Amino acid sequence: MAAPTRPYGSWPSPIDAALAAALDGRPEYVGTVGPEVWWTEPRPREAGRRTLVRRRLVDGEAEFTELPAPWNVRSRVTEYGGQPWAGVERPAGGPLLVFVHFADQRLYAYEPDAPGEAAPRPLTPLSGTGGGLRWADPVLRGGEVWCVLEEFTGPAPTDVRRVLAAVPLDGSAAEDRSAVRELTDDRHRFTTGPRLSPDGRHAAWLVWDHPRMPWDGTELKLAEITADATLTGVRTVLGGPEESVAQVDWTAGGTLLAVSDRGGWWNPYRVDPETGGAVNLCPREEEFGGPLWKPGLRWLAPLPDGATRAAGAGGGLLAVLHGQGSPVLGILDADSGDLVDAAGPWTAWQPTLAVHGTRVYGVAASPRSAYEVVELDTATGHARVIGAQGVDPVDPAYYPEPQSRTFVGPDNRQIHTHVYPPHHPACRAPADELPPYVVWAHGGPTDHVPPVLDLHIAYFTSRGIGVAEVNYGGSTGYGRAYRERLRGQWGVVDVEDCAAVARALAAEGTADPARLAIRGASAGGWTAAASLAATDLYACAAIIYPVLDLLGFAEETHDLESRYVESLAGPPQTLAVLCRERSPVARADRITAPFVLLQGLDDAVCPPAQAERFLAALRGRPVPHAYVAFPGEGHGFRRADTMIRALEAELSLYAQAFGIARTDVPHLPLEP
Repeated sequence: MAAPTRPYGSWPSPIDAALAAALDGRPEYVGTVGPEVWWTEPRPREAGRRTLVRRRLVDGEAEFTELPAPWNVRSRVTEYGGQPWAGVERPAGGPLLVFVHFADQRLYAYEPDAPGEAAPRPLTPLSGTGGGLRWADPVLRGGEVWCVLEEFTGPAPTDVRRVLAAVPLDGSAAEDRSAVRELTDDRHRFTTGPRLSPDGRHAAWLVWDHPRMPWDGTELKLAEITADATLTGVRTVLGGPEESVAQVDWTAGGTLLAVSDRGGWWNPYRVDPETGGAVNLCPREEEFGGPLWKPGLRWLAPLPDGATRAAGAGGGLLAVLHGQGSPVLGILDADSGDLVDAAGPWTAWQPTLAVHGTRVYGVAASPRSAYEVVELDTATGHARVIGAQGVDPVDPAYYPEPQSRTFVGPDNRQIHTHVYPPHHPACRAPADELPPYVVWAHGGPTDHVPPVLDLHIAYFTSRGIGVAEVNYGGSTGYGRAYRERLRGQWGVVDVEDCAAVARALAAEGTADPARLAIRGASAGGWTAAASLAATDLYACAAIIYPVLDLLGFAEETHDLESRYVESLAGPPQTLAVLCRERSPVARADRITAPFVLLQGLDDAVCPPAQAERFLAALRGRPVPHAYVAFPGEGHGFRRADTMIRALEAELSLYAQAFGIARTDVPHLPLEP
């Protein structure tokens, strides 16, 4: 039987907003505690909390347990958080873990195998959500937790200091801030947690300072650990203002490793602690690292000596994430430089790796599977899914098939893009109709998007609306020169690249030129709003917890990004002029296309004050729009009910702007 003919955008779909919301998010922060594997996992239906999942073998069978509600394992250091937990295997008594609880930002100790119903016990003082003390990137050392301490000293977002600190495991600091030992001073604005050498004699960590972001320039610090557990002889051994060191680690034999972009690409290096000499272990025009948005991200993990011998290698083996665009997992022989990729369907891996024996653990996805926890046995080469794998909620025939393409933009520059055409197994459109398309601008903007299964994309493509995700100039994954293309050009290059992709799709007959839209969140929201002010190319836009005002963003955002606009746009003395030239708030009079603005009212990164100023600038102008605000949501929606309402509002906007008849979503009123 021939598939029914229906106009693009009107196709029925089993992928509704509730399903997309229920499966939103991905596992993160994989780690091993002895032979057990642990990771954090989202629970959108439980007000967006993140649980801690434990996988262990019992009588040869995998057993899964999780930290129950209300525990929410998530740090707020620099607002984006970072590694929120660590654990060790004890000879008796089972694992000992420490984790950050989101609600109060305290560190807790957790003994899952303790007799009775032993609840986690606090290790740090109560300071309240939104200020006081925060913790991240912990490591257990003896009777202490060494980690990042972030302490707010005043009411402004930039009234903050960060140091390395040692928290006693006996709970003596739970009521006494003075029991926390500070291991470093606060001369550096930002720091990652320490990485301890196998012999316990040295600590290494990364630091950077305003106005740099960590992908601009970081320094690798090295110090000796004294007999009384203090740090001495702190010195810089790698990095600087023009060199980004994304990760530091140690091999089991005590070799210092780092991931640096000193050659224009993040590559792995062996570092001489005395001279600072660095040897590139795999010189390739590929990225073995990425933007250090959060402390604790891991693109490289040394295998222990026993695993090296089991694998039949003569030198050290490193698990690495590498590639152009989307990273894949490989095993690198640090002596020979040989690199062998893991077999399997996964096309993108997240920057979290853990090892135990011959086994490597990570989080990966593909165009046919969402992010899941994967185990690679380096002795056999076999890889398999071990966690966070759900049964396909709908027939995979409804999933879109991404096409990774490179378009040509202004000045003949390349624009890397993933195109998701409309796709439905049982519907087709009239032969003379072209599909509507939505250009997605990712956040960051120093970040990238991989071609993997995303039910938020499938929500639209299965209804007959195409999506094009653009890794515009400034994105990571393509070397330092590509990501620095946005330097001083935010609101120009990103806008031009997205428009170039949209025009190319229309010119080649892939998309309907009269039914193009743009959509973005965070920095992508800036690009979407700036695009409406810069061009009449788009019929509408979805603008989600956006940056809308360069000056306001610099003054109102959190500390990490408070100087970000200096590299993205320009120095403070020119910011007022650039704000008038590029900010959607200042160019609101140029906007004529309808839009929906979705905003979390607890957003500390892009505060709702910017959205309110933007709407005030539009007051009295005949621009159809809707403002949907979500109490209790911050930067990045995490609650299922929020995501449902947001997706349905977005679809209603497209239906109205594209002239699509749909009765299966609530109508979004658009007001001038």
